[in-house]
Amino acid sequence: MDEHIYPREAELHQAIDDEVAPGVAYPAELVEVREKAKAEGLWNLFLPDDEYGAGLNNWQYAFLCEEMGRSPLVAPMAFNSAAPDTGNMEILLEHGSDDQKARYLQPLVDGDIRSCFSMTEPETAGSDPTGLAATARLDGGEWVINGHKWFTSGAVGADFAIAMVNTEESDNPYANASMIIVPVDAPGFNLVRSVSVMGHDKGPGHCEILYEDCRVPEENLLGHRGAGFLIAQDRLGPGRIHHCMRAIGTAERALEMMCLRAADREAFGGPLADKQFVQDFIAKSRMEIDQARLLSLNAAWLMDTVGKRAARQQISMIKVVAANMVMDVLDRALQVHGSLGMSDDTPLAAMWRYSRMLKLADGPDEVHKMVIARREVGRFLKKRAATEEKAA
Repeated sequence: MDEHIYPREAELHQAIDDEVAPGVAYPAELVEVREKAKAEGLWNLFLPDDEYGAGLNNWQYAFLCEEMGRSPLVAPMAFNSAAPDTGNMEILLEHGSDDQKARYLQPLVDGDIRSCFSMTEPETAGSDPTGLAATARLDGGEWVINGHKWFTSGAVGADFAIAMVNTEESDNPYANASMIIVPVDAPGFNLVRSVSVMGHDKGPGHCEILYEDCRVPEENLLGHRGAGFLIAQDRLGPGRIHHCMRAIGTAERALEMMCLRAADREAFGGPLADKQFVQDFIAKSRMEIDQARLLSLNAAWLMDTVGKRAARQQISMIKVVAANMVMDVLDRALQVHGSLGMSDDTPLAAMWRYSRMLKLADGPDEVHKMVIARREVGRFLKKRAATEEKAA
């Protein structure tokens, strides 16, 4: 990070914006950095699998992910540990056939290509994916996909998408969706545009996709028919906590910048660091970051020891806590930097734009709070029922 990322951060970020295009997964300058990282074994650090990844568990990866989060726009790509490729590699490893692993997983692991994940739709509520409208039907040994997606992040320069679409018509809304691998050159896959997000539409993009009688082979089904929700949960559990780990790194860097700015900048007869309001900013930020880190590490440890499903309450909790914490710390850092903070002369504004989506991505705060509350009420109801049964 010190030698290859921070000194060239703005340059690499600009190269990603300027050079990534259909058929170009990474800019040339970033490829050079990636080759150095790969040669040093700093590659696929998120995968616990010894064959494809670094063999680290979630708790161990948390510390590395936090370091990458200090430069969230560049560093994860440098170590081949950026979303959405991370989640796609995880589900291809867990649910892919041998042929799918050879054709799609291995090139991702090697860093030769990028991928994207196509789930969110503009016409249906992303917070309730049982309402997905996109469909796929079998016709002559091919899936024919029709649907309208957007925020298919990373589609520009990607080789394939993993699309979540309805293939079944059962009474169980959680058993109707499936995951299908769709090469971007498949007939009927139409990348309409890169959606402008807070004024930014460059690089890999957050893309609008139209599937219009898009045809792919039947064997491109990932996992079983109707298993889309199960596979999505396998993808989102680690993905959610990876976002949280990176957010902690982002906040840590913002706090460092805030402290240095406060020490150096003078106003009203002395440094900003002597002003009580600024001291309050710094103290709150320090406490909130450390609280979030401990909660994140606890969730990672539970994932490693009792599994993703058993740790789902802690994953939901840290998803809400980290997303709000990083925005609070960034807002304070921007305030202490004054007009400089609003400019792109420091990384703060870009970090703010990037981090704001965490309150929505992988489930909005409101849904996570709802399920947290439901689980807590259910837990105490079970406890009371057990006590009453024992007393009877």
